[in-house]
Amino acid sequence: MRFTSEQQLDGGVLERGFTLGESGIPGFLWTPASASPAAPAPLILIGPPPLGLHKVYSRLAGRARYYAAEYGFAAATVELPGSGDRPRWAAAEQARADLRRAMEAGGPVGGEIVDALVLPLVERAVPEWRAALDALLTLPGLGGPVGYEGGVISLGIRLAVAEPRVVSACFFAGSLVPARMFEEARRVTIPLQVLLQWDDEGNDRQAALDLFDAFGSTEKTLHASLGGHTGVPRFELDAGARFFARHLKPC
Repeated sequence: MRFTSEQQLDGGVLERGFTLGESGIPGFLWTPASASPAAPAPLILIGPPPLGLHKVYSRLAGRARYYAAEYGFAAATVELPGSGDRPRWAAAEQARADLRRAMEAGGPVGGEIVDALVLPLVERAVPEWRAALDALLTLPGLGGPVGYEGGVISLGIRLAVAEPRVVSACFFAGSLVPARMFEEARRVTIPLQVLLQWDDEGNDRQAALDLFDAFGSTEKTLHASLGGHTGVPRFELDAGARFFARHLKPC
């Protein structure tokens, strides 16, 4: 990991840009003023949508600043494969084009399109996120346990199954979930909080409910709010932070 930028934000929060590995995968790390080797901050991985970090920076940074300033959590994110300034990925571009055509036609999105769009992304991204976690947890002032929130829900499912350092997760419900991910969801056992926008224009509500039902966790909570995809209520940010406070901070 190599740091490429640094700036002090309000509330004593330190933001650092970084690149990861030989291919230089970009990412950001936000740490609270309270973090120190003697009192390391728990870490939350913030999964971005596949739109490019620069396009969603304000949204991600706002959440990270809140976690750091109000709850003493560190937060980090990395660019997804094929997004932002990372090299173009022909198969992913084709899958996105197929998805756009299917949605514009007004018909159902076929399972083969969902599989082509999501499964290769999960296969590529999860090892990168685990490598990022390896690097982040060597830094002074950071420590486990680790939480995960947001992003592509299938990526979160795979991380929850494959990465033992992730002990709780806050997922954002989405309906573009390959059928095989429902089988993986049954293997998820960590505490979960799932956000569902009831009137999300791009989400199949019943599919989201079916996925929630499939999760194997004995502690799982569904937060459903009226409104479209971008209408998540502000109070859900604090609800998510309190969820992580229960599971990441020592008693």
